[in-house]
Amino acid sequence: MSDIRAHLSFLPISAQKVRLVVDMVRGKNANEALDMLRFVPNRAAEPVRKLLTSAVANAEENFGVSRDDLYVATIFANEAPTRKWRRFGARGRFKPVLRRSSHVTIILQEREA
Repeated sequence: MSDIRAHLSFLPISAQKVRLVVDMVRGKNANEALDMLRFVPNRAAEPVRKLLTSAVANAEENFGVSRDDLYVATIFANEAPTRKWRRFGARGRFKPVLRRSSHVTIILQEREA
């Protein structure tokens, strides 16, 4: 069975914050992970839940796999480009503001019965 992938690019949340959510879901059943993400208060939980929903839909439509047999084999968040902004500080100086973003990849696999 091939891997079912979904990819989210340029999520405007830092990879460090997304990894907190991603680590909770790794290795879980797809349905269990979706239920868990619905109640996680982190801001990154909603985009990760949408990505997981998309991956499950890909599995059902393209591969004909039941959502009950799927589990999160691999999920990771990598750093994406950082937007660098400037804010005025004291004594006419600039204070750099780093707006970090991330790329999230999820790979689902079918459980062997």
